[in-house]
Amino acid sequence: MNPIEIQQATLNDLEILQELSIQTFTETFAAVNTPENIADYIKDSFNTQQVTTELNNTNSTFYLAYSNAVAVGYLKINFGDAQTETHDKNALEVHRIYVLQTFHGKNIGQLLLNQAKKVAENNGVASVWLGVWEENYRALRFYAKNGFVVFDKHVFTLGNDKQTDLLMQLRLP
Repeated sequence: MNPIEIQQATLNDLEILQELSIQTFTETFAAVNTPENIADYIKDSFNTQQVTTELNNTNSTFYLAYSNAVAVGYLKINFGDAQTETHDKNALEVHRIYVLQTFHGKNIGQLLLNQAKKVAENNGVASVWLGVWEENYRALRFYAKNGFVVFDKHVFTLGNDKQTDLLMQLRLP
């Protein structure tokens, strides 16, 4: 496999980000949620206006992962008021690491997480945090392997289904 390239996304990448979001979200969660709830979430979270707003937010940054010049995943990080919750102003939130299912197990998620850690260290934040569905065991194992520990939980609403996300944090040296 060719090396994975990670590049910061711009507004020009809007459609690529939408396509990756819809495909990865569906691949990951469709089998365990109703089609209506998946469709509602996609409509609300990955529409053109919403993704444009996120791309234009100066406290959010997207990084695309490319394999052979094809986008196969992305990272979205948030600082300050862009964070989905405020636990610590001096923190970086990993809002999304989305990787196409056919590229799972190829180290892309790790490369994207390493990018988040590098940005966090370059910005002098004390910790990196994220929320992950309590039943997404693959993601939970991945983050635990990387030193993240559960520090809280919150309700994540997917359509009409209230689910529990575990909040995990990595303290930086």
